[in-house]
Amino acid sequence: MGLKILVTGANGFVGKNLCAELDNIRTGKAKCYGSLQIDEVFRYDVDNALDDLDNYCKSCDFVFNLAGVNRPKNNDEFMQGNFGFASTLLETLKKHGNKCSVMLSSSQQASLTGRFGNSEYGRSKKAGEDLFLQYSEENGVRVKIFRFPNLFGKWCRPNYNSAVATFCNNIANDLPIQVNDPKTELELLYIDDLVSEMILCLENKEHHCKFNDLDVLPDENGKYCYVPHTHKITLGEIVDLLQKFHSQPQTLDIPQIPEKSFAKKLYSTYLSYLPKEKVSFPLKMNIDDRGSFTELLHFQDCGQVSVNISKPGITKGQHWHHSKWEFFIVVKGHGLIQERKIGTDEVLEFEVSGDKIEAVQMLPGYTHNIINLSDTEELITVMWANEKFSPQKPDTFFEPVK
Repeated sequence: MGLKILVTGANGFVGKNLCAELDNIRTGKAKCYGSLQIDEVFRYDVDNALDDLDNYCKSCDFVFNLAGVNRPKNNDEFMQGNFGFASTLLETLKKHGNKCSVMLSSSQQASLTGRFGNSEYGRSKKAGEDLFLQYSEENGVRVKIFRFPNLFGKWCRPNYNSAVATFCNNIANDLPIQVNDPKTELELLYIDDLVSEMILCLENKEHHCKFNDLDVLPDENGKYCYVPHTHKITLGEIVDLLQKFHSQPQTLDIPQIPEKSFAKKLYSTYLSYLPKEKVSFPLKMNIDDRGSFTELLHFQDCGQVSVNISKPGITKGQHWHHSKWEFFIVVKGHGLIQERKIGTDEVLEFEVSGDKIEAVQMLPGYTHNIINLSDTEELITVMWANEKFSPQKPDTFFEPVK
């Protein structure tokens, strides 16, 4: 039997992302969670009736409590929306004798230290934490408390309480942004990393810690939970990256986005805010009577990707390079690639076809060409070069292969 999961605050930023992944597990679309099975996901938010909460609390096997107030009209609503609902939830679980584990979303502001020392929001979150810890002790229930740093990722509401969401939205839509101090450093947690850690809670595999003010101290016996992967970065660095993403349709440059890097996660976030008219953009096609050549993407440290279209019977290339090397990958049509080492007569020949896609390397010091063998069909070739083309130093020298 699979688990029945209750998510409160299901329509919020974290809730939407969590529910989407829980549904992927429930429907078998997500294959990376081993034997974890989910039968139902109960979504509860402000539009639901209390009767719904009562029914869900009766049968759920785990609760993710994400409900809360971030931007109230007055400070009293902090305590009502954060502490008050938490109390209602726990009382409803107790009413049904349901001792399932409960996760609580809290905030760094609950530390009530440093700049958060006088935070009404922080006090409401701290009160919720204390309530959950008391509930755990009195009822023998596992509670899992996360103090979130600043969160970012797709579906986060701009112009609300996330600078990253606001910057992504405004830059993507050519709207102004305001940065008071570019040296201000944020600790940021990416939504996918958070969701992955939250799902670990379902099998009691989450990471635990203690806190020293805002500093995380990993401790398997700690009463708090945390996500090991966060990023510390300044507002200025965030804006610089976003401006590079914004100019990509003109430069074709893809910045460095290593696996698990902040840049990779920010790029995914930025793209989620693009308006429809920017989802596609034109590329410059260099067209002549032989066909066309179009640069597709430039990479910061590993060259560029292009596409070449040759008309029937056309030969292209007939040049060599000192240091540049390339992959030619024919994806449609029938052609012949020839390469000859400079100063020799020996010719290497490779018959290529879109029916059997393969990569052929253009070797440094070898003059090379590509011939469309068809009388009727275009030859389409994807080309990768290890460096971007530079008109000032093209490293390209004409010489026929034969």
